[in-house]
Amino acid sequence: MNKHNDREWQYTWAAHDAVDERHHGSIQIPIYQTSLFAFESYDKFKQAANNAQTHHVYSRGNNPTVRYLEDKLAELENAEMAKCFASGMAAITAAILSVVKAGDHIVCMDQAYGPTREFVTHYLKRFGIETSLVDGRSPDNIRSAVRPETKLIYLESPTSMMFQLQDLAACAELARSRGIITIIDNSWATPIFQRPLEMGIDLVVHSITKYISGQSDSVAGVVLGSERLVSRIAEDEYMLFGGIMTAHTAAQVTRCMRTLPLRMERHERSALSVAEHLISQPYVLRINHPALSSHPQYELSLKQMKGSSGLFSFECGESPEKMRQWANRLNLFKIGVSWGGFESLVTVNPAITGCVGEARSLIRLHIGLESAGDLIRDLDQAWATVTADDK
Repeated sequence: MNKHNDREWQYTWAAHDAVDERHHGSIQIPIYQTSLFAFESYDKFKQAANNAQTHHVYSRGNNPTVRYLEDKLAELENAEMAKCFASGMAAITAAILSVVKAGDHIVCMDQAYGPTREFVTHYLKRFGIETSLVDGRSPDNIRSAVRPETKLIYLESPTSMMFQLQDLAACAELARSRGIITIIDNSWATPIFQRPLEMGIDLVVHSITKYISGQSDSVAGVVLGSERLVSRIAEDEYMLFGGIMTAHTAAQVTRCMRTLPLRMERHERSALSVAEHLISQPYVLRINHPALSSHPQYELSLKQMKGSSGLFSFECGESPEKMRQWANRLNLFKIGVSWGGFESLVTVNPAITGCVGEARSLIRLHIGLESAGDLIRDLDQAWATVTADDK
């Protein structure tokens, strides 16, 4: 059995560390709140400076508190190496820039995170890098978009608005056959429920801000993969752009990470309860949740994921204006961006052109750690109030 797919191992991974005498047996990694490290001799300084990724010289390169978190995340993702960044976008852009140069081409999923699409389609165009956006639900679409100059296939599975999946093993096989690097945003599933590296993907990125932190109090990101690819990022994009994670943020995330397996189980269970309740509601046309048997890619989700998280959307025949009034009447759901924290969230958007049929509104819910029954009752009372107002 692969220990990374064993739920009991995940609990142990989150809770246990060996006693480290360098830190006097401290049960938590200390916060090394320092910008630099001093040496007792110039020879030792030179030795460390010549290999700053394995020695502590300057915290812009390698800080012990941050390094501890990187090693823990690499172990969970079954990666050789991890590098933490100041935000998810810092991690994403560094990973992408480590792969492409002027004249190259990128294939990116058309439902990927909005700022990521903005970066590859507009910002990188300044430097002669072209991007094709494709519907990644079919491997044939991705294959057809590949050109001789394609150097990167950028994936996000599931996507975080319509919850579309890509066949990761098929994408990895295609990319390897053409000498193309693959990167995936794995923030939704987390390493608890999906490990793309084991399916042949080259690099994984996470917005640590979401589930890995889980407390809505930290902004951070990480890139994970082989030592060859991640060390290149650490030497170049990480060091040159300066989007570093601070020691204080690393300590916050480490503390939160202890409960990651437990939190993901709760998010999964509660979100499925809420989603299954919504299926029967008259204002709901369709639920976008890959763990529901009604999802068109349900079989693929079973093949490549071990579970699901707390974020999903539903399509509605009511106007966005009416659904925003409904959201205003919710008591337990906060209105706000992001997801992955302890709190439940709601956003209301017009239906996305080309993705939905008769729907007029797209509502995204993040199911937090509150009682699923209380959340369901809150959804129902808000709808009852709004419909009463219409009479």
